[in-house]
Parts: sequence; C-alpha cells; structure tokens
Amino acid sequence: MSSNSSAPNSADAAVFDAKRFLEALTEAPGVYRFLDAAGHVLYVGKAKNLRKRVSTYFQKGGHSPRIALMLQQVANAEITATRSEAEALILENTLIKKLAPKYNILFRDDKSYPYIMLTGDEVPRLAFHRGAFDKKAKYFGPFPSGGAVRESLLLLQKTFLLRTCENAVFAHRSRPCLLHQIHLCKGPCVGLVSAGEYGRDVRMAELFLRGRQGEVIERLTAQMQEAAEALRFEEAAALRDQVRALQAVLHRQYVSSTREEDADILAAVVVHGELCVNLAMVRGGLHLGDRAFFPKSGDGEADAAEGLAAFIEQHYLEHPAPARLVVGIEFEEESAAVFADKKVVVAPPRNEMERAWLAMAEKNAELAIASRRHAKARAGGRLEALRAALDLAEPPARIECFDISHTMGEGTVASCVVCVDGAMKKSDYRRFNISGIEPGDDYAAMRQALTRRYEKVATGESVAPELILIDGGKGQHRVAREVLAELNLEHLPSVGIAKGEERKPGLETLFVHGRAEPLQLASDNAGFHLIQEIRDEAHRFAIAGHRARRAKARGRSRLEDVPGIGPARRRRLLAHFGGLDGVMAATVEDIRRVEGISKKLAEEIYSALH
Repeated sequence: MSSNSSAPNSADAAVFDAKRFLEALTEAPGVYRFLDAAGHVLYVGKAKNLRKRVSTYFQKGGHSPRIALMLQQVANAEITATRSEAEALILENTLIKKLAPKYNILFRDDKSYPYIMLTGDEVPRLAFHRGAFDKKAKYFGPFPSGGAVRESLLLLQKTFLLRTCENAVFAHRSRPCLLHQIHLCKGPCVGLVSAGEYGRDVRMAELFLRGRQGEVIERLTAQMQEAAEALRFEEAAALRDQVRALQAVLHRQYVSSTREEDADILAAVVVHGELCVNLAMVRGGLHLGDRAFFPKSGDGEADAAEGLAAFIEQHYLEHPAPARLVVGIEFEEESAAVFADKKVVVAPPRNEMERAWLAMAEKNAELAIASRRHAKARAGGRLEALRAALDLAEPPARIECFDISHTMGEGTVASCVVCVDGAMKKSDYRRFNISGIEPGDDYAAMRQALTRRYEKVATGESVAPELILIDGGKGQHRVAREVLAELNLEHLPSVGIAKGEERKPGLETLFVHGRAEPLQLASDNAGFHLIQEIRDEAHRFAIAGHRARRAKARGRSRLEDVPGIGPARRRRLLAHFGGLDGVMAATVEDIRRVEGISKKLAEEIYSALH
C-alpha cells in the first residue's frame, strides 16, 4: 500500500484545482478522501481505478443532492493507492468508521446476529447463541432477530425433544424436569432415552437446520411406516406428530421456496428524505423474517442506490453472505469487491417468488420509516414535557438511571441504563457488581455504583448525562448528590423516584435537586411516562444482572469439588438422598450404601460437605 498524496494546491486556495489534481492521479486501485478548507474529511471513497473514479466527480453532472453539496465544499483531496480493489474496500470501511465523514452513509455496525447452537457435548443441547463461536459446537444462522431464533427453537423442541438446559443443570438432575412433563424434552438427563435414539434426533434436527426439511420429513415418514408395520403404534404416533409439526411450519411459509436455497433480499427505500435498507433472510427456502437498517451518519439526502451500495459494502465485510442477493435497483459493480473470491450472485428477482420476497421487503422498509418518524415525534414531545415539568433549560438529550437489586443482601448488582434522544441506548448500559459493603446496605451500593460511573465523567473519560434518575427515595437521592459533590459534578441535575403508596404505578413521588418540596406529576403527563419507562428498564436490567450473579454463585454443586465424583455418581447420590440437602444430612455409613461409593470415598464426601 502506498503512502498518502494530496493535491498540490496552496493552503489558501479558495477553489480546489480538480484538473491539476487529476493530471497527477494514478490509475491504481485505492482510496480517496475529499477535505474541506479546515482539513476535515468530508467523504471517503474507494476505486478500482482512482483516476477514472475521481474524475467522475468533476467531469460529469447529475450527482445526487448529497454529493453535489459535498463537492461545493471540497478544498483538497488525498489518495492512498492499494494493491487490490479488495484491499481498498477494507481500508475505505476502516476510514469511514474511524473518521465518520460528514457525507458518507454509515450504517450501525451490528456484529451480534443471533444463531442456533448445537453444542459438542456428549448429549448435545440446543441453545440460543449470540457472540463468539466455540470450535466444538455447530452454529446455524444468522437469524434476523431473536424472535426468529426462539420460534425455530420451540419448533425443534416440539419436534425432536432435544434438551435445552445448561450443563450445570443437566449434570445434577435426579428426576425429569417440567420440560419433559410437557413433552418438550425426552429426558436424557436421567436416561429416559437411549444414546442411539437421542443421536438420531440430533442428526434430524441438524438436517432441518441445514435447510433439508424435505429429507427430514421423508426419513420420519419412513420410520413411521416401519414402526406401524411392526405394530409399535405408540412410536408411530409420535413420529406422525413430528411429521405434522414440520409440515405445518412449511405450509405456513406461503412464500417458501421448494429449492431449499439461501438468499438475502435487500430493499433500499427513501421516504421524505429518510433512507432505510431492509434485509430479509431466506435460509433453506424459508423466509425467517427481516430487519430494518438506518444510517447513523450521512448528511444530505441519499438516494436508494447509494444507500444499497454502502450497506452491502459495510454489512458483508462483517457477516457471511449467502449464495444469492436479490436487489430491486441497479447495483454498482465496484461494491461487489466485498465478496472477493466468493461465489455470490447479486441480481434482480428471477421469478414470482423472489418478486414477492422483494415486495415484502420494500413494504417493510416503508413501514419501518413511518414507525421511526412517529417514534421520533413522540420522543421529542415526551422530552419537552419532561423539561417543562422539571424546569430544565433544555430537553435532556442523555438520561442515565440507576437501580439496585439483591436478595437479602446476596449478589448485589447496580444497573445504569441510558436514554438518548428519548430512546433507550442498550449499547451504553452498564452493570456494577457491588462488593465490600454490608449486605443489604442500598445506600452504600448506590454510592459505589455512582462513584465508579461518574469518576470517568469527572476525569473526562466519559460523556456526562443531562439528567440523572435514581430509583429510590429521598435517602438514595441524597447519597447521589453527595457523590456528585465529591466529584465536582454538582451542576448535573438529578431526580430521586420514590415508589407510591402500595407501590402502585402512577403514584410515584419525585425528589428534584434544587426543589424544596417533592414533586408529583399527573399520571397522564408525557414526561412522567418517560421517567417511568426508563425507571422500569433500569429495574429490569438490575434484576437480570442480580439473578445471573446469584445463579452463578449457587449453580455449582459442592459435590463437583469432591475428587472421584463424576456426573454418574453425583446423579446417584442426589437421587438416593433426594437432593443435596439429603446428602449433607447423611452419615458416612448412609453414603456408603449408595451404589459405587466406597468407604474411603464416602468419608471424602462427608468431609467435603461439612
């Protein structure tokens, strides 16, 4: 990759000398950057041929309003030549994310698509997965939303009855759980299904997840007929129910493909100057649902073609592409560099089915834009109502809310949720595991959480909120004000939210900093509704964190720490004594009576538990 070069015009030139710049421009692939008079990057682009691509900006008309506005501000240009078009694409994407140029269309970088995971355990389990992959497990997806994953998981549970419980739970079962009783699991934890039968169910589920639904139905039908001929009518009836469940989901997909192929349907729509790219996922011929994407930067009105090209370049640099992308508008060939050597076909719909998929995606993009505009208008009204109610100078653009959760002092967790421009911003949420305090001391817990959060604000490492909400009464709010005073952040406004009589929603009392008397807003006040929504989210987030911390502390059986006690012996002990409490109450002689437990091992178990 070559070093940067720029136009040889003087620093005080009023107009960019495009002709002189183009004369010295290379025909190699690379990245170009347009800058304004102050040296700020206006736009970053990539090209297969730098001279040919950059010249189109200055030798041709017909630019979109966004690009035309950008060209009026260009005072300088820089280029970086690369060894290949693919390398240029990667550099362009990196620079766009790093510099956030004013006129580039930048979509939110979402790397957390959900998958279905089939673990590599001896008895595999089905699970919802988001995040890094484990080499021993198999992953199926991605899915456009968590709801699509959960719907598929429920179908697989009903059909193949595979386990979904965590290993810590699975290893300690002494009797079947509720999922077995409601016919969603075959109970492999206590040996109610043979390893061979469970393995067949796992293979069938894997085939289904790979899109080979027809093959699964044929195999199950053959097994059903074989069982019926052998007069195993109960087994045949169970197989019949499996076939019906699978056929029902296939019939529900009225736009499903009999070719069992993978495709992404991309619709780019602009309504009232707002761009939306809707991505619909088809896997194994089944339409799994869709997801709307809005650019988080890009000044000026973008057209649909520009938005689609930007989305494809950015999205498929981070996520695997299926064999086919169906698009409804002309596609820029240069953007196909993102696929490098992969065999990906980007083309318009080729049949009635794909046209139906694309029409659905375009309609959903329009609905997403309408919903977003409505939400923005509603959020603006609620923020203004909150400003008026609390007598703030401006509507609070960033609101942070804190809550504490524990069980009798155990596993204390503090949550901090963030609302930006009237909408919850989950990427900024934080949890604080509280330690070193007297169990149940909520004041100390709140002090620790606020100190840890706002120390970073005081040192300039983090952005400050325009409003702080404390889920607690006068005492909790007083602690918050003390922490802010210690950190020289007394200028930040804050409100304590005390629960109403009998904890009924709508009767909350607000302790507003700077007001002598508590404030009680009308139950239909739009600003009050926003406070309640943020407070409830902080409560939910704190409880979820607390339960996870408590489960982690309680989830490990003390029997696991005893040498020589594996899953089989552990299950026998728990089954024999009816649980861990029974084992702890047993004597050495009682423990010896369990199959496979010697006197020496019984003594070790007793010693470890007492």
